[in-house]
Amino acid sequence: MDKMWSGRFSTGSSSLLDAFNASIMFDRKLYREDIEGSLAHAMMLTKQNILTEQELAEIQTGLAQVIKEIESGAFEWKISDEDLHMAIEKRLTAIIGDAGKKLHTARSRNDQVAVDFRRYVLRKNLEIVDALKLLMHEVLIVAQKHTETLLPGMTHLQHAQPINFGFHLGAYLSMFKRDIERFESSHKRNNISPLGCAALAGTPHNIDRDLTTSLLGFDAPSVNCLDTVSDRDFALEILFNISTMMMHISRLSEELVMWSSYEFGFVELSDEYSTGSSIMPQKKNPDVPELLRGKTGRVYGSLMGLLTVMKGLPLAYNKDTQEDKEGVFDAVETAEISLEILKEAIKTMQVKAHNMKKASKIGHLSATDLADYLVQKCNIPFREAHFITGKAVAKSEELKIDLSEIELKYLQEIDARISEDVLKFLQLEHSMNARKSAGGTATIRTEEQLQYFKNFLGA
Repeated sequence: MDKMWSGRFSTGSSSLLDAFNASIMFDRKLYREDIEGSLAHAMMLTKQNILTEQELAEIQTGLAQVIKEIESGAFEWKISDEDLHMAIEKRLTAIIGDAGKKLHTARSRNDQVAVDFRRYVLRKNLEIVDALKLLMHEVLIVAQKHTETLLPGMTHLQHAQPINFGFHLGAYLSMFKRDIERFESSHKRNNISPLGCAALAGTPHNIDRDLTTSLLGFDAPSVNCLDTVSDRDFALEILFNISTMMMHISRLSEELVMWSSYEFGFVELSDEYSTGSSIMPQKKNPDVPELLRGKTGRVYGSLMGLLTVMKGLPLAYNKDTQEDKEGVFDAVETAEISLEILKEAIKTMQVKAHNMKKASKIGHLSATDLADYLVQKCNIPFREAHFITGKAVAKSEELKIDLSEIELKYLQEIDARISEDVLKFLQLEHSMNARKSAGGTATIRTEEQLQYFKNFLGA
């Protein structure tokens, strides 16, 4: 009968219940948030004359010792203590005596865990933002070197129009910027303090929630305690944000897998971030981007798991929400290592610009330019121009050349209205740079876009 709450019970809980009920083996990750919350709570209780200055000093000394024991590995985590809150309070009381028993005045584990978990998630929002910015920086460096490097732009995974590689990478910079904005928005929206809500309805003690809000770095105390102790929107948001970010990473990873194949040959991943085969000595496998694709499914599972836990829960706190943390911890750790290893893979990969240009001469990428030429220069209706261009593509296929390489005589055989200046329009570089509308692939527009991302990063 060593449970903090055992006064109501005549017999102790079974060891099976202890094992099933306990969260201590995973929620102990929140020990620093828990102790910081307790210190802020104790300072507030002292200001409100609920604790004495002597009791505060004892609590501060005792909690400092607890931190040292935890970080040195000397602290004993016991399943019978249920969770880190009870374990820390029990150890504190063993160190300083009765003052430790007063720490929980005007507080419940419900608002205590809400504080701890919320502060962890808020901190991780900003740490992931920092990691995303480092990844963007490396992508930006590569993109700035390749604003003139021709690449076949694709739709339906078919060659479509010539673009430059910097422009292509700029699309991922756009995605990562949105990811950053989501994490920052979540931090701002959820930076409210649950401390002082107690079990669900507040407390009759004369507490100062504004003081603990300030001490813990929150923007404001929460408005409704019934909602606050059971709210896990902040956890769902970080899981959604990580899932969306990982979806973007997965899209880039898929292209890295394709680009590093012999069929594409657009990039070569460094030996540091590739693996070999146990049986085929010639293999160099893109395991990093492949595993990043797989990790995406893992974080999706964490999001769907918590959404399912929260579905249909009545107010206020329910034990179901003990299942909120492991998925978040796992998703955060997955996000952190994924961002770090993708950053290094991008930083160390070799771009094979000559293969990109070679691939741009497959698929008649300047066909749209011929149609535009016929409309603009020859005043031919677009549908007729589309038909004429199709004939030119068929002729190029017959000659086994790319449309950009066709001779003028063959085009004039198809339509006599075509003049010599058409050959300029069919050049791939001209085609790419002709797309100079805002947001387009022209080198000048790509450079503007990359400067925008550079400004966003403060670089």
